[in-house]
Amino acid sequence: KHIVCVASSLQLIFSFFSPSTMFIARSLIASPKAAFTLQALRAASTANTAPHFKVLAKPHPLSPPAAHLSPDSTLGETSYKAVWSAEEVQQVKETHITPAGAADKVALFGINMVRAGFDIFSGYAFGPINEHKLLRRIIFLETVAGIPGMVAGSLRHLESLRKMRRDQGWIHTLLEEAENERMHLMCFTELKNPGKLFQAMAMMAQGIFWNVYFVAYLASPTLCHRFVGYLEEEAVKTYSKAIEAYDAGQLGSWQGKPAPALAKKYWFLSDDATMRDVLLAVRADESNHRDVNHTLASTQSRAASPFKETPFGSYQ
Repeated sequence: KHIVCVASSLQLIFSFFSPSTMFIARSLIASPKAAFTLQALRAASTANTAPHFKVLAKPHPLSPPAAHLSPDSTLGETSYKAVWSAEEVQQVKETHITPAGAADKVALFGINMVRAGFDIFSGYAFGPINEHKLLRRIIFLETVAGIPGMVAGSLRHLESLRKMRRDQGWIHTLLEEAENERMHLMCFTELKNPGKLFQAMAMMAQGIFWNVYFVAYLASPTLCHRFVGYLEEEAVKTYSKAIEAYDAGQLGSWQGKPAPALAKKYWFLSDDATMRDVLLAVRADESNHRDVNHTLASTQSRAASPFKETPFGSYQ
């Protein structure tokens, strides 16, 4: 017990030296030539494009050979032909989970407060929607949206190491979510390169949110997953409104604009795909994260993840 208490205390102390906080400190003292830029990150991401989480459903390297699986298996070639089908992206609906307890109510209240503040900060609450306002909102949102999965995944990773027991598949699911959100950012930054002020504000937001979410997840994983579930509900609403604005001809330069090359590669979009196809794909991703986090919030933390099963069982 003493060892576990000491380990948990050290994790809490280390939260103040999280990657985002140390990143801000290094950026403040680095020379201009060594300063981090989104161009460099985007170039690296484009050169090593991460596969979409939907095509990662394959057995662990230590699993038995899968030669007996049929061609229609989710581990087979068919899963690589498309990420989301035309029917799937059109069937995404806005949903809402009614709070069932104190933790749910706190999570929903937090999201409503964050949404109200962010609408004002991003200018989204003022005047009609346009592509410039929407892009600014999306880029800032995605710089923060990739944090919950990484924080939760790293904490469960540390717990698995500390307690010397398997995680039952949660870690992989959470890290997939974080990587998917990061790829959203990489795709949209091909349309606009934010300035230094915008990057500085993003770093500040990351430093604050990373540490707050770190402490919150140590206290209540259930509350945190419900919080992210409600956050993704709002994301689905945002992208649904963006699609409606596109169809109404309100997005100016985005109307008929070809999808970024990275987006076509990541979502397996057709050569003639447009920004509307990108918005549909991102909305489908967000609806997936919404449902996953609401499900995890209602799942016992020591139970097996319902999202990482292979024909050979959970391998984490």
